Amino acid sequence: PEAPQDLVLYGFGRIGRLVTRMLIQKTGPGNYYRLKAIVIRKASDDDIYKRASLLLRDSVHGPFDGTVRVDQENSLLVINGNPVKIIYADKPEDVKYSDFDITNPIVIDNTGVWRKRDDLLKHILSGASRVILTAPAKGDIKNIVHGVNDDVLDSADTIISAASCTTNAIVPILKVLNDKYGVSSGHIETVHSYTNDQNLIDNFHKGDRRGRSAPLNMVITSTGAVEAVAKAIPELANKLTGNAIRVPTPNVSLAILSLTLDCDIDKDSINNYLKSMAFHSKYREIIGYVNSPEIVSTDFYSSPFASIVDSQATITSGNRLTLYCWYDNEYGYSKQVINLAKKIAKIILTRLPLPID
Repeated sequence: PEAPQDLVLYGFGRIGRLVTRMLIQKTGPGNYYRLKAIVIRKASDDDIYKRASLLLRDSVHGPFDGTVRVDQENSLLVINGNPVKIIYADKPEDVKYSDFDITNPIVIDNTGVWRKRDDLLKHILSGASRVILTAPAKGDIKNIVHGVNDDVLDSADTIISAASCTTNAIVPILKVLNDKYGVSSGHIETVHSYTNDQNLIDNFHKGDRRGRSAPLNMVITSTGAVEAVAKAIPELANKLTGNAIRVPTPNVSLAILSLTLDCDIDKDSINNYLKSMAFHSKYREIIGYVNSPEIVSTDFYSSPFASIVDSQATITSGNRLTLYCWYDNEYGYSKQVINLAKKIAKIILTRLPLPID
């Protein structure tokens, strides 16, 4: 781009703070993009200090690799020397980005509160050039899995969904399998770490089962990831079912893909194909591959991949395939969101060596 792209984070939860860490650590002199502001609701008089502390220290991902300084007078977090404005607002229409010297920003809405076009359009009316929603959208908004179906984007798409962490984990794997072998049907079970929407101890919850204590129970719940697959890979529409089990771990999830393919396969050929996709194809920054018989979930903390194939666990029988795919549902997804933002901002930096097609 001719000038650095301004970025704004709307919300500062798990995804918002990880995106901040990753953006700042890669910003450098800010030639391509720069995080200009974070928009949040003010929760207390010392709100900005608490936000700084949460950014600096993380129970799952460890300490931030850098410095965070508070400039309360100017409502700034100075992160690794980069001044980031903290804007307090209750809703999108309460902000005018031009008032803060922020020009046509890409707004990454990671609150999950607003998922419909009319609601997200308020970011545009406040001065945003594009909006990326870090949750499955409702209505006619395009759900994009970076690296798989981002080619459907055009200049008219001002509001875009980055889908969910699980959708980003399963779609790349399903894409490469369907391209080579064809997927005729299947079921996807997600063993998912508990999230902040569950209760620490038993209490009322509007959702089924989610009111029970997250650290003490495995909780069966629904997932919209399978329905979202068809938006990224239309030929798989109505071919898959899915469900999820929330388990007492704070991070890293596992997608179990039980698929019927259009041809017979064996474990070695499937694993060799997925390994080549992970190391040599255009999906190499999205799909990971491990071959250790000792690997467990905590080994994938802060993994940048959207999905990692556990090759030791692969099961085949005729045309039936069961794959186990790990993913850091926080960090890997945040990386996908950032890559989508770069795509929208037309920031395309070549990685060498080039992939083998």
